Amino acid sequence: MKKTVCELFAGVGGFRCGLNNISRLEDIKKKEKWETVWFNQWEPSEKNTQYAHDCYVYHFGTCKDINGNDTTNLDIEKVDKTLIPDFNLLVGGFPCQDYSVASSLANSKGIEGKKGVLWWSIRDVLEKKKPPFVLLENVDRLIKSPASQRGRDFAIMLACFRDEGYTVEWRIINAADYGYQQRRRRIFIFAYKDGTKYANNIKNITEYSDDNNEGKIAALDILISKGFFAKTFKVESEELKNIKVKDLPESLGNISDKFSFNFENSGIMLDSKIYTIKTIPSYNGKRINLGDIMETENVDESYFIPYERLYYTDESVTKSDETQGALPKGDRQTWQYIKGGKKMIRKSKKQGKDFDYIYSEGPISMIDEEDKPARTMLTSEGGFSRSTHIVRDKKTGRIRLLTATEAERIQGFPTNHTKNVLMNGSIEEMPLNKRRFMMGNALVIDLVKDMEKTLSDIFDLED
Repeated sequence: MKKTVCELFAGVGGFRCGLNNISRLEDIKKKEKWETVWFNQWEPSEKNTQYAHDCYVYHFGTCKDINGNDTTNLDIEKVDKTLIPDFNLLVGGFPCQDYSVASSLANSKGIEGKKGVLWWSIRDVLEKKKPPFVLLENVDRLIKSPASQRGRDFAIMLACFRDEGYTVEWRIINAADYGYQQRRRRIFIFAYKDGTKYANNIKNITEYSDDNNEGKIAALDILISKGFFAKTFKVESEELKNIKVKDLPESLGNISDKFSFNFENSGIMLDSKIYTIKTIPSYNGKRINLGDIMETENVDESYFIPYERLYYTDESVTKSDETQGALPKGDRQTWQYIKGGKKMIRKSKKQGKDFDYIYSEGPISMIDEEDKPARTMLTSEGGFSRSTHIVRDKKTGRIRLLTATEAERIQGFPTNHTKNVLMNGSIEEMPLNKRRFMMGNALVIDLVKDMEKTLSDIFDLED
C-alpha cells in the first residue's frame, strides 16, 4: 500500500516530521518515506497572519487539491472534502482547547465547544475519502468530556468511526514513560477500515462467542500484546477481571442524551462493543531529561530574569497567605509568588447571593529540575504563569526562561524548526511568542517516530 498521507490541523508539521524521521533541518531535504498529498492548517484567532501554516510551507511547500487549487490555509469546515487527493493515512492533532488541561474540566464544553465541533470535519473526511487508516492525537481528558456526562464525547467519536466501518484502538501515552524529554499525556487514536489485512488479522483474534469471557480474552490479547499500541509501546500484563465492557448504542442521539462511561487509558472498539482497561507502561531503555536538551553555550540576555522579578521575600518562602489582605502588586508580579502556594479570599455568587470563600492552591517547583523530563508545555509558555518553565542556565547559573530552540527540542522538533516562515512570498522570522505557542500546540514527535515503525510494517503487508 502506498504511504500517502493527509495531515489535518497540521500545525508546523509534527506528524510529517515524525512519520519521516526528521530530527534535523537537513533531514527535510531528503526524500520522504511518507508522501503528504494534502494538508490543512488554519488558525481562526489570527486575523492578519498564519504563522503555523507559513512555517509548514517554508519547510515542505504546499499541496494542491484535485482542481489544482491551494486550499491548505482555508477553514477546514469550508473545504470541499471530495476535492482532497486520495490518501491512505489520515493524521491530525485535532484542536483540543475545549478538553484541555489548561482549563478546568467543569468549564470545558467538549464536542459542543468552538474547537470541539471540528471533530465533524474529521468525520466528513472519513465519509468522503474513506481512508484505510487513521491516526489522531488529542489531550487525555478527551475520554472524560464533558464533566456532566463523562465519556460522552469520546463515545460519539467512536460511533462515528463505527458507522463508517472502522475498528478503533486507543492509548493514553505519557511521553516521559517511554524515555522522552517531556511529561506530556496525550491520547492517540488508531482506526482501521474493515477489509484491510490489518483489520482482518485483528478480527481473526476476536472470532468468538459471547460465552466464557472469550470476547474479553481476545480484547485483552490485543491491548496487551498484539494491537497497534501494544506492539509500539509495551505495557505490563493485566488480569482479565480488570477489563471493562460496554455496548455502544446504535444511535448518536442516544449517546448524546444518555451515554456515560468511565473509559480507561487503553481500549478497543470492535463493532459496537467497547473493551477498556488501565494499562501500566513497561520501559527500561534510555531516558532523556530536561537538562539533556538545554543550551550549553551563550544565551541571549533577553531570556534572563532579573532578581527582583524572581523573589519578593526570602527565597525559602514557598507560599503566601492573603486572607488578611492582598500583597502589594510588585510582590504579586514575581515568580516566587506566581509559582508558590496561595491562600486568599474570593467572592462568588450562589442562589443570587454573594458570599466569600477561601481559595487555596499548592506550590510547584519554581526552578525546573534538569534531572527530570520537562513538565507539559502549554501555549502560554514564556508568559508570566505557573505553567511556564524557568531554568538555571548551564553556562552562567543564572535563572532564565526557555529559549525557542529548547522548546522545540522538548517536543522533539529539529532545532530552529519554527525560526522562519514563508509569508507572502518572502522569508520572515517568526516572533518568539509565536514560536513558543507553536510548540505548546504541538505533539511529541518522538512518539510518532516510534509509531511509524509499526505503521510501516502494517502498510507493507497491505496490497
